[in-house]
Amino acid sequence: MGRIHSIETLGLVDGPGIRFVAFFQGCSLRCAYCHNPDTWDINKGMEITAEELLKKAIRYKAYFQRSSGGVTCSGGEPLLQPEFLTEFLRLCKENGIHTAIDTAGFGKGSYHSIFKYTDLVILDIKHINSAGYRELTGRDMGEFENFAGCLKKSGTKLWLRHVVVPGITDSEEHIRSMKKIMMRFDNVEKIELLPYHTLGVNKYEAMGIPYKLKGVPPMCKDRTKELGNIMGRGDRHLVPYCPVC
Repeated sequence: MGRIHSIETLGLVDGPGIRFVAFFQGCSLRCAYCHNPDTWDINKGMEITAEELLKKAIRYKAYFQRSSGGVTCSGGEPLLQPEFLTEFLRLCKENGIHTAIDTAGFGKGSYHSIFKYTDLVILDIKHINSAGYRELTGRDMGEFENFAGCLKKSGTKLWLRHVVVPGITDSEEHIRSMKKIMMRFDNVEKIELLPYHTLGVNKYEAMGIPYKLKGVPPMCKDRTKELGNIMGRGDRHLVPYCPVC
């Protein structure tokens, strides 16, 4: 039994093709720019079995086949429910459905079992060092490093993402350091720099939670593209830079 926050049936930015996106409830990180604080509490959300969730996803299998799409487990943080996640991914693979995980790499272990049924990992790398990671997420970087080590050994295909925030992660020095981290991974198909936005601020107000980046403006998309040119240079010049605007 697992807990799901919500479902998107025709997702277009959460992996290749048309995606059935299951947003898992629960997240241990408290990212300063998180736009879904309503997913943090793992005790909330809709209770559901892996079989029930598969039945919802399989209705869209024709769309998956025509578009080379599939299922994406997002969040919140899907890795916080490893048993439920593994079972759902296994059922998807048994039914010929492409699987992806959209994650910050901060879970509860069992990563090798999860990767066994995962075709693609979409990994959001929060920061380049321990101090910056703790300042931005409120947590130590150790669990992310554990996940990253398991991911490298798995050989799973990978999309890498990084949020560019004005005054925090938008310097050229930072982007060059981030590039070095990203180049350590194999099987990278895509790198995306995501410009920081303020679309989730109203949720903080409604939930009575202080917003840590109050007053920080949305990231300039043109500047994000300039930084993307830095990210795109080097040995892996064939890895496309794709800003999500």
